[in-house]
Amino acid sequence: MSQEAAPERVVPEQPVPQSVPEQKGAGAPKGLLQQMEELMEALSADLNQLDADLQSTADRHEQDQDRHDKREPRVP
Repeated sequence: MSQEAAPERVVPEQPVPQSVPEQKGAGAPKGLLQQMEELMEALSADLNQLDADLQSTADRHEQDQDRHDKREPRVP
């Protein structure tokens, strides 16, 4: 029996995605706990900024509503 050799497919090697950014610099690699603490600090700072922005927007909306109510008296 004759068997024909199937052409081999060459699959290019793909880089493995890394879930943790590569460490750059001469310092020792950070431990997972330290990375998580840094991420939590950054998240906390972002949430504090978002909270301040939302409160500022709510205050402006309230002031605009007060001005609107003073200009147009309500009719029962």
